[in-house]
Amino acid sequence: MEPSLRSTDGFMSKLGGIAVLLLLLLSCSSFPSTEAYDALDPNGNITIKWDVMSWTPDGYVAVVTMFNFQQYRHIQAPGWTLGWTWAKKEVIWSMMGSQTTEQGDCSKYKGNTPHCCKKDPTVVDLLPGTPYNQQIANCCKGGVINSWVQDPANAASSFQVSVGSAGTTNKTVRLPKNFTLKAPGPGYTCGPAKIVRPTKFVSADKRRTTQALMTWNVTCTYSQFLAQKTPTCCVSLSSFYNDTIVNCPTCTCGCQNNATDTGGCVEANSPHLAQVVSNSGKSGSNAPLVQCTSHMCPIRVHWHVKLNYKEYWRVKITITNFNYRMNYTQWNLVVQHPNFDNLTQVFSFNYKALTPYAGLNDTAMLWGVKFYNDFLNEAGPYGNVQSELLFRKDQSTFTFEKGWAFPRRIYFNGDNCVMPPPDAYPWLPNASPRPILPGLFTFIPIVASTLLFLAFV
Repeated sequence: MEPSLRSTDGFMSKLGGIAVLLLLLLSCSSFPSTEAYDALDPNGNITIKWDVMSWTPDGYVAVVTMFNFQQYRHIQAPGWTLGWTWAKKEVIWSMMGSQTTEQGDCSKYKGNTPHCCKKDPTVVDLLPGTPYNQQIANCCKGGVINSWVQDPANAASSFQVSVGSAGTTNKTVRLPKNFTLKAPGPGYTCGPAKIVRPTKFVSADKRRTTQALMTWNVTCTYSQFLAQKTPTCCVSLSSFYNDTIVNCPTCTCGCQNNATDTGGCVEANSPHLAQVVSNSGKSGSNAPLVQCTSHMCPIRVHWHVKLNYKEYWRVKITITNFNYRMNYTQWNLVVQHPNFDNLTQVFSFNYKALTPYAGLNDTAMLWGVKFYNDFLNEAGPYGNVQSELLFRKDQSTFTFEKGWAFPRRIYFNGDNCVMPPPDAYPWLPNASPRPILPGLFTFIPIVASTLLFLAFV
């Protein structure tokens, strides 16, 4: 009898292991990736280029440019903050197009005082409206850098820095180290500076080419896991063929009884709403003050399968802002669905296909039309934007069964939004969902009792 019991225990442990594995697989599908690598933008990064333009008696003058090579992730207000550590005892004599947040201890200098004497300076962009004699090209946008696809003309930011107590030749200059980039909070990790071929510059008339005396690059990549502890957006679903509205998963971005972690929440119909929002604005906090919901997310994206035609089908997308502290300018949405290779028309949104992998066209980037709906207002009656998509059916793949009509993944402003679990999707009326786990756990006791009975017979 002992061998039979041991055999039964082994079988039961395997079944339990299968159940745990299924739970993990289902739960993992509902949460965003924690890695810096982005499958929808595998080459996306921010590259910081230092071009030494001239030598000075005790150092050099360099133009520093940040290029946002991310297709859909941008840096919004209050803008970027760049930091590094000097390799020696360098100082910053002057800057154009930016400034350091602290001067540091410059007491040993008499006469001319450096702009910054800190070993680890922190630099911010100047604001729009800065006097022209303090500007250079691509500066003074308040630290805002748009994404490469959405607005390539404004996907870079530059400033000029005059460095002293530094090397005065290519062999004596020491590269800065420990670069940090906040945009405006954490999320970016920067690699070491690497010397590259000097940048070449073509004159306006294209008749002469000059080059930098020395150039080095720093590459920074983004991780949503480092940027915030909790998700920032979620997805809800509905369809014309089912009355069920699948809301965002409960407590996706936090819970109401623990609202202090997310900056708090306020009821939409509260008589003190205006006062609470006004007081929160005076505090200067960047933590979201969201409308009290079951999911507590600042942003919700709703995907509604609206109509079915003979050769086409139609979807309505609504983006709702539940954050009373944030307006989103230059917002964007990235959606992955297999039918984007047959997208016929987009109403009131701009559209561009994203094809990071050859031969695969299942991802779309959507953003607002300038001066029409490119501005997503704070929470309230005007805090939403919406559009509709018309798809042509591919009869070899099209179906409304098993949730095929719903997106595989959605990003808002570059952050992966939490999807509902697949077994909660609206089903066709004549379909009966068959959740795996409840059936499995019903099956386990039956098998166990049967095996134990056989073992004692």
